[in-house]
Amino acid sequence: MKDERITKLAARLIHHSIQIQPKERILIRGHINTKPLLKELIDEIYRVGAYPYVELEDDEISRHLLQGNVKEQLDTSSQWALKKYTDIDAVIIITGEENDVEMTDVPIERHRLQGEAMNSPTLFYVNNRRWVLLNYPTNASAQKAGMTFNRYQDFLLNVCTMDYGKMEAALKPLKQLMERTDKVRIVSPGTDLTFSIKGMPAIICAGKKNLPDGEVFTAPIKDSLNGRISFNTPTTYEGITFSDIELNLEKGKIIKATSNRDSEMNQILNIDEGSRFIGEFAIGINPYILEPMDDILFDEKITGSLHLAIGLAYKEADNGNRSSIHWDMVLIQRPEYGGGDIYFDDVPIRRDGVFILPELHALNPNSFKKSLF
Repeated sequence: MKDERITKLAARLIHHSIQIQPKERILIRGHINTKPLLKELIDEIYRVGAYPYVELEDDEISRHLLQGNVKEQLDTSSQWALKKYTDIDAVIIITGEENDVEMTDVPIERHRLQGEAMNSPTLFYVNNRRWVLLNYPTNASAQKAGMTFNRYQDFLLNVCTMDYGKMEAALKPLKQLMERTDKVRIVSPGTDLTFSIKGMPAIICAGKKNLPDGEVFTAPIKDSLNGRISFNTPTTYEGITFSDIELNLEKGKIIKATSNRDSEMNQILNIDEGSRFIGEFAIGINPYILEPMDDILFDEKITGSLHLAIGLAYKEADNGNRSSIHWDMVLIQRPEYGGGDIYFDDVPIRRDGVFILPELHALNPNSFKKSLF
C-alpha cells in the first residue's frame, strides 16, 4: 500500500528544500532501497515541468571500488563529477543505510585519496548548487537508533515533514543574537572552551539542506579556540564508531585528542593541515529529536545540544579552514546528559539545554513543539 507520507516528503523536498522551477535539471542520488521515494520524486519533478536524472548507489560496490582506487582513477572520476554538477541545477541525496560498518576494512589512506579527489566537485555543488540531504528508513538505521522499524519509520517521516517554514521564522532571533556576539564560552562536565565568532554570519538551517533539520550554525574564528571539550554522543566516521571523545585546543589547533579509538582518531586528524582545526559551531534545537542515534543528520539537531565540526568550513560561514573532511561531534547539555551552559559575551544564553533569554524562549521544547505541526 502506498504511504502518503512518502508523497508528502517528496513534495517537501521539491517545493521547500530546493524549490524547483520548470526546465531545471535535478540530479537524484539514492541507494537502491530508497526506490519508493525516488519514484515519488521523479513524478513530482515531472509535474513541475523539470527534468530528473537518477544515480543509484550501493555501499558494497563502493567498498570494492575504494579498496583498489588509485590517484589516476580518482582524478578521472573527479573530472566526470565536476562536469556533471556543472550541468545540473540542484541535487537531492538520499541515503538508505544497510550496514554502517561496511567501510571499516578500507584503509584510511584509501579514504584520504577519495576525499582529496572528490573535494573539488563536492565543494562545487555545495557552494554553487541547491542541494538537500536526507536518510531513508531502513532496518539498519532503525536498529542503530534502538527502535523497531515501524517506530523508526514513523519517527523519521514525521520529523521530516513538519512545518519547516515556521521553524525558519522562529530561528531568526537566535541568528541575530549569534551575529551580535564576539566571545562564546561552553561549560559542561569535562568541558571549558572559549572562542570568538565576531563578524561571522549565522546560518538558519530549517529544511533547505538537510531533513530533518533544526540548527543555527556559524564558524569560530580559526585561531581563537582555547580549552577543552568532551563530547557525550557517539559519532561514526568512515564506518568506525568513536565515543568518549575529548579535544584539547590551543590557538584553534587540536593539540591532543582522545577517544575509545585513539589511534584511528589521530590518523583521521592527521589527514591534512585543516583536519586539526574547527570549521563549524552550531546549536541544535529540534524539539522532536531528543536522543542520540549515531546518525549525524539527527544527532546534530538534538534539542539542548551543540556541535563542532572538525575540518572544512562551509562557504556561508567561512573561517578559511580547508580540509577533505567535515566531521561533526555533538555535546548534549540537558540535565540527564550532565547539563551545561553556553555563554555569549559572558551572558548565559542557555542553561542545561533551556534557553534563558526572553527572545529565545519560543525555541524551548514545550513552546516550540506546538508550532511545528
